[in-house]
Amino acid sequence: MVETVERNVAEMKKKTGPVTAVIVGAGNRTNVYSTYAEQHPNELQIVGIVEPDAIRRKKAAERFHVADENCFESIEAFTHKERFADAVINGTMDELHVQTTIPIIKAGYDVLLEKPIGTEKSEIEALSATAAQYNRKVMICHVLRYAPFYKEIKRRVLDNEIGEIINIQTAENVSYHHMAVSFVRGKWNRKDICKSSMLLAKCCHDLDIITWLMSGIKPKRVSSFGSLMHFRPEMAPEGAGKRCLVDCKIEHECPYSAKKNYIEQGNWGWYAWRSIQHLGPEPTVQQKIESLKTDNPYGRCVWHCDNDVVDHQSVAIEFANGTTATHNLMGGTAKPCRNIHIIGTKGEIQGTMEDGYFVIRHPNARKGHHFKEEKVEIEVSEDMHGGGDLRLVADFVSVLKGNKPSISTTSLEDSINGHLIVFAADQSNEENRVINMNE
Repeated sequence: MVETVERNVAEMKKKTGPVTAVIVGAGNRTNVYSTYAEQHPNELQIVGIVEPDAIRRKKAAERFHVADENCFESIEAFTHKERFADAVINGTMDELHVQTTIPIIKAGYDVLLEKPIGTEKSEIEALSATAAQYNRKVMICHVLRYAPFYKEIKRRVLDNEIGEIINIQTAENVSYHHMAVSFVRGKWNRKDICKSSMLLAKCCHDLDIITWLMSGIKPKRVSSFGSLMHFRPEMAPEGAGKRCLVDCKIEHECPYSAKKNYIEQGNWGWYAWRSIQHLGPEPTVQQKIESLKTDNPYGRCVWHCDNDVVDHQSVAIEFANGTTATHNLMGGTAKPCRNIHIIGTKGEIQGTMEDGYFVIRHPNARKGHHFKEEKVEIEVSEDMHGGGDLRLVADFVSVLKGNKPSISTTSLEDSINGHLIVFAADQSNEENRVINMNE
């Protein structure tokens, strides 16, 4: 172990050029994160691809000019080759995160790991123990910590502008088209297949924000209620069919129309057209329509799918110091947004990330006044998650170069509490009881 630590320190001191990374899982998230290498080639270079799908593997290799000998079909093939990069960006599906990351760590790589860390508590514990044993860095892609909106809120909390936190209220409103493509028709619609609940897949970001703001104070008790209320066969409107473009009489007016969302609006193409990616990078409209009519899962009616995850859930948390927090997940809303309201002993912070600002209020008992308010304007970038995606990658690169971590840095250890709350919340919802986190 001492030799490993000394070797890693030596590597860190001599790391002056760009960080080199291997993409594992050439999907949507690694596609986003690796954009940083194109924008900042002097900071990050993609030098390897691990992807079982031949089409995606070839596409990623061409994008980053990766040599054939550094393209792999499996983790086994990759990890059996002598280490040739500094790090790995792991964007595999949820249930594969731990089983792919452990051999990557053992092969000597630091890892930027897409959330969630794992789908079970035992998995997360095993990953944490392996990272500690091999002295490797594992940063979790909790990108909201890097969004200017949340980062500035954290800074104000650290500066004691609202005193000690008494209560945190957060909410995530998942748009109707996002809900449909991911959690009704798509890859996260059944827990027995993807192994993640909707709360874990969608809201581990938000619960991480809560635990991050609490600066390491452990959650004590958790309760939760939620269900699949709307996207069920018996809730289908009159005239709805089994497939949007086959037997639906209301497709022209339905907001969930596959044609409207995936063809006319051009939303979610990465998912919607995967089943016809063999036709080329730009299938014709007619080819898309034909796929939606036949075997494309994204052409199904949202009220006649095989989904079983919740479409709404509420979580209540009590921390060890007495602070309380709530998180509300709502799927199928008209407008997607994330809200936060923090109440402290000296004041409060409230805002909606997508609005690009938050307000800080303090009591003001002067005659004619009740409170004073400061509006804090935030730069909102066009990239996803309020500008957090590429800022996360920049921080990962900076840490690997030996620089001081930022206030957002997501080490594995301080990313775990939010996941533990998710597991407890789902257990509470299933068993109809309050979960003591010491159990």
